[in-house]
Amino acid sequence: MFDDPLFLIVAVACGAVVIILMLGIGSFGIGGETSRKYSNKMMRWRVAAQAIAIALILLFVWLRGGNG
Repeated sequence: MFDDPLFLIVAVACGAVVIILMLGIGSFGIGGETSRKYSNKMMRWRVAAQAIAIALILLFVWLRGGNG
């Protein structure tokens, strides 16, 4: 499975979601002007990255015959 390029792309996409989530939560924790400026933007980026990751996971399952 680790030699499959699509699996690696899915893993990178999931990792990107986690990193963006941690940055967003971190900006909430800082508070003040930083939180006001970046928190909402980071959570929007997370939603977009998560949608891409889910689409890639579904594509991976569909292409690899996991649909039945």
